[in-house]
Amino acid sequence: MSVNLAKGQQISLSKESGVPLAFVRMGLGWQAAPRKGFLGKLLGAPDIDLDASAVLFAGGQPVDVVYFNQLTSTDGSVGHSGDNRTGSDGEGDDESITVDLVRVPVQIDQIVFTVNSFTGASFKEIETAYCRLIDETTGGELARYTLGGGGGHTAQIMTKLHRTDGTWRMAAIGEPAFGRTFQDLLPAIVQHL
Repeated sequence: MSVNLAKGQQISLSKESGVPLAFVRMGLGWQAAPRKGFLGKLLGAPDIDLDASAVLFAGGQPVDVVYFNQLTSTDGSVGHSGDNRTGSDGEGDDESITVDLVRVPVQIDQIVFTVNSFTGASFKEIETAYCRLIDETTGGELARYTLGGGGGHTAQIMTKLHRTDGTWRMAAIGEPAFGRTFQDLLPAIVQHL
């Protein structure tokens, strides 16, 4: 059963049986807002290039990243599905990042997921966007965080996985930010560690 997360809400990544999840996928989906006016209706919605990234932290320091230009973490525990430059027609995830929680090195204590507009389009131009966590073993959706409203920002610090006493938890962050790449977002990300 999926949980709709609110900003700041957290969930444990243990199954109902108490067994920790082993393999999860963070899916990102979005749709561009339709253009306005007669010409806008003829042209349809614009293509919006959002990029999902996962920044891996150890003791508050970024140590690795997975994004469209580096599809796998150095240790192989985190992988990216590849770059989608247009968004979707509303069906399925547009980009996803898988995390093998068992293989994540012990020094990695947080993985922060971000989304940014590489082309600089603001979230005013995006009709819907979400991230969701899926148990890759069963295919079941565990949690979903939907971005509300538009806004002039070009990025969003979506959510993070953090390890406490050997147990992984997910926290919805939902913080608007500005930047075309994950590097631009690092100062804002650090505030949420």
